[in-house]
Amino acid sequence: MPSGRTHDRITLWGLPPVIGVTFILTRSPAITAIVSIAYLIGGFMLGPDLDIHSIQYKRWGPIRWIWLPYQKALSHRSKLSHGPIIGTVVRVIYLALWIALLATLMAGILNALWDAQITWLSLSQTFRYLLRHYLTQWIAILIGLEVGAMSHSISDAIGSYWVSKRKRAKKHPKRKQSGKKKPRF
Repeated sequence: MPSGRTHDRITLWGLPPVIGVTFILTRSPAITAIVSIAYLIGGFMLGPDLDIHSIQYKRWGPIRWIWLPYQKALSHRSKLSHGPIIGTVVRVIYLALWIALLATLMAGILNALWDAQITWLSLSQTFRYLLRHYLTQWIAILIGLEVGAMSHSISDAIGSYWVSKRKRAKKHPKRKQSGKKKPRF
């Protein structure tokens, strides 16, 4: 399995192809930028290794503790953390729950201190508006996050394959053969 620094390099090496393919497919500089930024976030901050005390986990700084329940709930490299699509969806939903909790707390504080009159109805209407009017951008974000996460998971799979191949080669080395064949009796 590659180290955190190797994963970071793979993420950076993967950025030019992500930019190129996205621009060719969309012809939109804005969507290309959104996918590319989400790809970097998926590779550096919101990737599969949030299920352990990894470099991705450490990058969350003073709020990295929010990932502790996630780490306790999932085993490392499970399908729910490293699986295609499902891993990203689980992390996005998990983070969205924390954001919703923070938004609820902030709304309560603003209502108490300044009579802001923020209600669940106003928050849900805002969310629906953003979802409806910016659906393409939300999809671009999810695609970028998934591609960033998949660069991580694919490099893990390739690394594991090579490690197991080396172990098999050490366990069963090829016998040296001379140029002559031994007669069979």
